[in-house]
Amino acid sequence: MRLDKYLKVSRIIKRRTIAKEACASGRVSINDKVAKAGTVVSEGDTIEIKFANQILRAKVINISEHVTKESAKEMYEMISGKEDKE
Repeated sequence: MRLDKYLKVSRIIKRRTIAKEACASGRVSINDKVAKAGTVVSEGDTIEIKFANQILRAKVINISEHVTKESAKEMYEMISGKEDKE
């Protein structure tokens, strides 16, 4: 599955266009490599998203095309969401 679609389906990012913009600006990486919106996400990958004052890290557990709001959180495991001290 494409990275931008995964971020939207898993509800890590609310809209796919915002996910695409985050990828285009270099704020999203998979396994410590900057990722584009079309990068393929696999189970076991670690996604890192840099927000204004926060870094969110999540491990991909499950990939599914359609999920309910309640089951979306089962698609990933939060590793950290700590504030960036730099």
